[in-house]
Amino acid sequence: MRVLIVGCGYVGIPLGVELSKRGHEVFGLRRSRGEEREMSDAGIHSLSADITQPAELAKLPTGYEWVVNSIASSGGGAEAYRQVYLEGTRNLLNWLAASPPKKFVYASSTSVYGQNDGLVVDESAPTEPEAATAKILVETEQLLGAVHLEKLFPAVILRVAGIYGPGRGYWLKQFLSGEARLQGCGEKFINMIHRDDLVGVIIASLEHGHAGEVYNAVDDEPVTQIALFQWLASRLGRPLLAAAPETGSEARKRRTTNKRVSNEKLRLQLGYEFKYPSFREGYIAAIESLDRRV
Repeated sequence: MRVLIVGCGYVGIPLGVELSKRGHEVFGLRRSRGEEREMSDAGIHSLSADITQPAELAKLPTGYEWVVNSIASSGGGAEAYRQVYLEGTRNLLNWLAASPPKKFVYASSTSVYGQNDGLVVDESAPTEPEAATAKILVETEQLLGAVHLEKLFPAVILRVAGIYGPGRGYWLKQFLSGEARLQGCGEKFINMIHRDDLVGVIIASLEHGHAGEVYNAVDDEPVTQIALFQWLASRLGRPLLAAAPETGSEARKRRTTNKRVSNEKLRLQLGYEFKYPSFREGYIAAIESLDRRV
């Protein structure tokens, strides 16, 4: 297959490596130049364009059978999200219209679930988040759903949980640096997925995902913050952090949700088996990697 990865970074590079190993011709699209060597070493053809600028997309080669949109915002608020995710995806769809792919996988986020009761949510749950940025992601999903229904565009949506893996892991880094703090009593659930499993899920979606479907890309075991910190404290031989009360402004700024996101549909329909089914396996690998550097 001729594959285009839009947003070829932390997830896109290893995804491209794996796809290249499987015999696919892979192109990686980034907004800025300067990292062509990294792409080339990974077996990926480097392309450069800003997806918020249709004129730049128009200059690129076309004719891709698989497209993965794993773009990430570099920060900013709702307007930045709107430009990158909603308008950027709209621009991609318009650009691809002349030669539609056989499969288009879009990486959304589990932040579209605004539930705050700690219960299990699956893909049929309402997507009514409070955060303005998450509302933009819902709009982007709705755009893809409409295009699928109107034009039979083969879109598959992945709602991706918090990504961790080599060189990245917010909670582990916070704990190791001593900057981590329990939010309230630490009873809110954290939903995560290892970077390598996300790569596997994307490939499974390209190969077996059903157009028009939504899948939660999250590991098997949501974990409360207190349980995660207790495990890290035991594993690393460090004291457990004390709870620290939050101010009202801090809580409002974070707009945290509290839900357990289910991956049952992903496992049943796509048959994906996780390399790191829970944070334990993934964090053990990360801790062992740190130990080897010492």
